[in-house]
Amino acid sequence: MSRRVRRKVARKGKDKVVLPSYPELEDEGSSLDQKVVVDWTRLPDDTVIQLFTCLNYRDRASLSSTCRTWRVLGISPCLWQSLDLRPHKCDATTTASLASRCVNLQKLRFRGAESADAIISLKARGLREISGDYCRKISDATLSVIAARHEALESLQLGPDFCERISSDAIKAIAICCPKLRKLRLSGIRDVDGEAINALAKHCWNLTDIGFIDCLNVDEIALGNVLSVQFLSVAGTTNMKWVLVSQHWGKLPNLTGLDVSRTDVVPTVLRLLSSSRSLKVLCALNCPALEEDSSFSNNKGKSLLALFTDIFKGLASLFVDISKQERNIFSDWRNLKKKDKNLDEIMNWLEWILSHSLLRIAESNPQGLDNFWLSQGAALLLSLMQSSQEDVQERAATGLATFVVIDDENASIDGGRAEAVMKDGGICLLLNLARSWREGLQSEAAKAIANLSVNTNVAKAVAEEGGINILANLARSMNRLVAEEAAGGLWNLSVGEEHKGAIAEAGGVKALVDLIFKWSTGGDGVLERAAGALANLAADDKCSMEVAVVGGVHALVMLARNCKFEGVQEQVQYFIKIDARSIKKHWAHSTLQRLAARALANLAAHGDSNSNNAAVGRETGALEALVQLTRSPHEGVRQEAAGALWNLSFDDRNREAIAAAGGVEALVRCSLSRA
Repeated sequence: MSRRVRRKVARKGKDKVVLPSYPELEDEGSSLDQKVVVDWTRLPDDTVIQLFTCLNYRDRASLSSTCRTWRVLGISPCLWQSLDLRPHKCDATTTASLASRCVNLQKLRFRGAESADAIISLKARGLREISGDYCRKISDATLSVIAARHEALESLQLGPDFCERISSDAIKAIAICCPKLRKLRLSGIRDVDGEAINALAKHCWNLTDIGFIDCLNVDEIALGNVLSVQFLSVAGTTNMKWVLVSQHWGKLPNLTGLDVSRTDVVPTVLRLLSSSRSLKVLCALNCPALEEDSSFSNNKGKSLLALFTDIFKGLASLFVDISKQERNIFSDWRNLKKKDKNLDEIMNWLEWILSHSLLRIAESNPQGLDNFWLSQGAALLLSLMQSSQEDVQERAATGLATFVVIDDENASIDGGRAEAVMKDGGICLLLNLARSWREGLQSEAAKAIANLSVNTNVAKAVAEEGGINILANLARSMNRLVAEEAAGGLWNLSVGEEHKGAIAEAGGVKALVDLIFKWSTGGDGVLERAAGALANLAADDKCSMEVAVVGGVHALVMLARNCKFEGVQEQVQYFIKIDARSIKKHWAHSTLQRLAARALANLAAHGDSNSNNAAVGRETGALEALVQLTRSPHEGVRQEAAGALWNLSFDDRNREAIAAAGGVEALVRCSLSRA
């Protein structure tokens, strides 16, 4: 093989400077482990910036701190046009430190009222899009100030949870302060009165997309005055006066898409609305009154999307030149060489409202939808996962994670639905999303993989497609939500004996142990999943040794000791006094205790095959913690702790220590309680 060398030439003024070059291919027989020094500082600026775009914000900040050149490149305006603050704790101090980078910020996503208060400090006056999650505590005052500071705003979305403290006053402020508004989607507002809607009609002449979703009351007559509206959703909104809807909305001159999903709309209203000349799409998913009328049919040439219709066929009817394979309608549309702006707007809107309604339907899990989910629901969610809209991708992945679950308490999933996801290529799609640098996608994809992996066939497919390595990597994430969902995936996969070794080989054992140390406080969900996975893995001889080697014994003992211990009578009084939230928190503690005890029991269960039995006994506080757990008010915790003490007692060095810690009495007490 000939040696081939590529020489790098850098220009400096008019002169060419030959930089050091390195061989692309070595001669046969040359040493493969020859050390080559690469000077990263000589990478072209555009290459470094491209590298930054592949990283999350935390990693970008870390990379920027390595040298002065990369610090300058790290604040390039092109890297700060979009910002997702949802995975991070965002307060005024955080946003103040980001302010210098956000001068050209155009798109912002945040989570919670604290972040909403803080984003005012970003001083991003050119913001065009704002999207907020978990907005229950956001007040009128905060939203009004946000609107006043961002007069260039074109899109405002708050949801999908309810915005309970936002009223029509805030909507009026938005209308007055943001005249360029094109899209307004708000969820769970109690009352949207006529004065607020008329303010939107008066000041926001470009407002084409309105969503008042899951609201209690919306003024139907006033909505008929927003002549600019093209896409309107009142999905899940109650107390609608449908007579007024049919009288006023059918006259809207530009109304192209209407979403009345999850409402009590009746066929008569839809027939009247179908007479609109501009209307092209009616979305009415999960509308009981509509579905009960078997005689209802849409004969006005409109595309009706409902649970009893072929949704893919309805979408395909919007196109003239499109593939006859209607199931591919979304991919065919995305791959069209000749784009139609109007159709693109319709399809983007449909992606959004379909993902939203399918998730809401999956969450409520109404009876009688098995056929829908198997015939087209799963395929729709998989198609939406490939959307160019990140929030649509996230909701579709969450929908997959949700619709397969039929029993939360017992972690039971519907085998048919899981198989449908796998059959349509869903595992590869989810794993590809999990590889994204976007932590929101990582979290939701990992959640779906975890839930689906309860099914043994899906678990096998996940392992074969490299999912164990992906989940092990995600478990190392600095983002608690990502790490939690990844640990859940490893927990479910660790049930299968054939996957335990692969988890250990991928570094999953160490990642799980590290999670216990990293989130020892304030992360019950992470701890439960990590402890559950380690308990399963510890049942395997080789994996149990790996658990001990990477510090798992210390981590599990710490987990068992740090949970609160009270006597039975004290616990009864405690339960009487505390509220529902505290009960849930205490139940989480008992679950952690049970899982930690089970993991320690499994570690000590291998007898003479490894040294874990003695190692657990020598761990400071381990025996005392297990004895304390035998006094738990929860039978599961008591039995797991007793099992651990029983296994440990087979080592001669542990017996005296167990007796000294009161373990004999504890074991007797547990055996009597079982009898």
